[in-house]
Amino acid sequence: MRITDVKIFTVTDRWLFVRIETDKGIYGIGESGFWGYPKATEGVLETMKKYLIGKDPLQIEHHWQYIYRNNHFRGAALGGALSAVDIALWDIAGKYYEAPVYQLLGGKTRSKIRLYIHVGRGEYIGDIAEEVAADAARAVKLGFTAVRFSPFPRGFENMTHSELISSTVHLVKAVRDAIGEKVDMCIDVHGRLTPSEAIVLGKELEKYRLLFYEDPTVQDSAAAVAQIARGTSIPIATGERLHTIYEFKELLELRAVSMVRPDLCLAGGLTQCKKIAALAEAYQVGVVPHNPLSPISTAACVQLDACIPNFVIQEYTGEDKPPKSELVKLALKLEKGYLIVPETPGIGVELNEAAFSKYPYKIRELATTIRQDGSVVDV
Repeated sequence: MRITDVKIFTVTDRWLFVRIETDKGIYGIGESGFWGYPKATEGVLETMKKYLIGKDPLQIEHHWQYIYRNNHFRGAALGGALSAVDIALWDIAGKYYEAPVYQLLGGKTRSKIRLYIHVGRGEYIGDIAEEVAADAARAVKLGFTAVRFSPFPRGFENMTHSELISSTVHLVKAVRDAIGEKVDMCIDVHGRLTPSEAIVLGKELEKYRLLFYEDPTVQDSAAAVAQIARGTSIPIATGERLHTIYEFKELLELRAVSMVRPDLCLAGGLTQCKKIAALAEAYQVGVVPHNPLSPISTAACVQLDACIPNFVIQEYTGEDKPPKSELVKLALKLEKGYLIVPETPGIGVELNEAAFSKYPYKIRELATTIRQDGSVVDV
């Protein structure tokens, strides 16, 4: 079996998909997680395409190593492209051997995947406490046993330290009161705090029993994340912006995290993220895959979640409404806050290419948050 073509699809300003075809009529699909700059990933994929055509698609590890170690350059554009290709090659392997990918990776450790869902109107900045709490309560009624939200109100960048801490605690308390004790709660700070600020906030939030405290500071320094972990009892989860097993190794060695958050569409696909999960397992650290993308990313995550012993919970943003619902022909089965692990060969879903023309590519606008004094805030 040989690769005959690598097709690339850019959809809206966020999604980039690949479809790798073979001379046996078997094809595989994958997705890039470098969603901010999909055209950069497309450029990398065009170079990879020249290498891949004519190759055996089942030599997945060899292709991963060959592409990654080909040049001096690393980072998100390469990671996104390599991840998309890797997921597609595993999809081909599953279809070739007539088995779900998780079966090729060691078999199931569970039959369904517990989810946490985003609540609040803004994906990146939380709304007022009452609105987020009401949305969280609605999610619980739908069967979800965990919710996630960004705890900072609009205009947080111009608040004083005390005001920001107070408003955040108020919001977290409102959500906890709305969902009760039988539902887990996670907050995502998006790296907007300094280590000292994150420790102060963490201590204030300890009594609300968060499942995890995500990205309390930027991930550029594992030592800074470790400083926060030492300063609060809330489990720290981070890693969505990391690209390699080596970066995760540093977090783990410093005991900086209770849960790692690899993005399968950025950190090397299934090949590399299975290794990241195994490394985390050796440190008794859980895995919470990052997944703000499409149903393709979700399907890949489910394959990993199904076969690793240290899976904790899966990020889920909802896929029942357009355009996400139109991107695949048949979505994974959602059942009371869980995704059912599919028995379908490959990753379990297929692209609906006919829908792509409705959502053409457009350039993402740069809209970075600015404080009143003109300085830049992390997003």
